Amino acid sequence: MARSADHLRSLAIASQATGFVLIVALETWLGDAARPWQGATLAVMLVTAVWIALVRLYRRNRQRKAALGRARASEHEDA
Repeated sequence: MARSADHLRSLAIASQATGFVLIVALETWLGDAARPWQGATLAVMLVTAVWIALVRLYRRNRQRKAALGRARASEHEDA
């Protein structure tokens, strides 16, 4: 499962980098008219970051529950 966490981390870094580049590019191309588009870009960046954090939390909790279930099963077999 470590690979999926690395994949999610790479996705988070790439999305944030893309967002920041887009914000700077919008300022360059549109000047003061870029403000609403920059706000929308920031909102998308935040939603993406929260989504990735929730997916990572879900996967981590699922791994913990599976490990706890395996530990309980092995204790039950030993008894």
